[in-house]
Amino acid sequence: MKTTKIEWTDKTWNPVTGCTKISAGCANCYAEVMARRLCAMRLDKYKDGFRLTLHENTLNEPRQWKKPHTIFLCSMSDLFHEEVPFEFIDKVISTIIATPQHNYQILTKRAQRMKEYFSQNPVPKNVWLGVTVDVSDSSSRIDYLRNLDASIKFLSCEPLLEDLGTLNFDGIDWVIVGGESGIKARPMKEEWVQSIKTQADKQRTAFFFKQWGTWGSDGIKRNKKANGKLINGKVYQAMPTL
Repeated sequence: MKTTKIEWTDKTWNPVTGCTKISAGCANCYAEVMARRLCAMRLDKYKDGFRLTLHENTLNEPRQWKKPHTIFLCSMSDLFHEEVPFEFIDKVISTIIATPQHNYQILTKRAQRMKEYFSQNPVPKNVWLGVTVDVSDSSSRIDYLRNLDASIKFLSCEPLLEDLGTLNFDGIDWVIVGGESGIKARPMKEEWVQSIKTQADKQRTAFFFKQWGTWGSDGIKRNKKANGKLINGKVYQAMPTL
């Protein structure tokens, strides 16, 4: 049963919550808004709001999920945040290894630290590794990812905030693209999306378009559901091949 609205996964697991902003895409962080809302609702896990917090008591959660899931790890944080000790990441990885029925998607903006960790530790076979590329200056993160030995390597270009220019998808299996949502959302232009799709198609990288967000392909601001997820009248939501 799907337990998240994120279209490219079906479950989330958050042994770490909270984060700090390091990228242009962080300005209107959905996780920060959600964490503050959950704090206001007096949910114990979010009593510290969006301050980075390690949750030892959640480390075994996936062991209770017998049915196979695709799990987005740390949707409310960044596992490779500088304040998350490698010793804690070791515990997270131990749970991943102990639950081979699941596939885990790890997405980070701290690509260099992720590479440092996996230079010292093997990537479990059931782990997908990804980096966020929201503006052209962040495309250097791809180079930290492409040579890691993960079963799937992916990019999240969400929110896509500008034309990313020429991209090298060598070693990259999947690219997710999406516009920003919320009252402060910044617009995404159709030509930026088309450029990524054209390059992904040419380099045989699976392309997944999640949504237009608050700004439509026509440049009009409206409800994100009304803007939908069509490109030239079609849905493009390819998944990577394992």
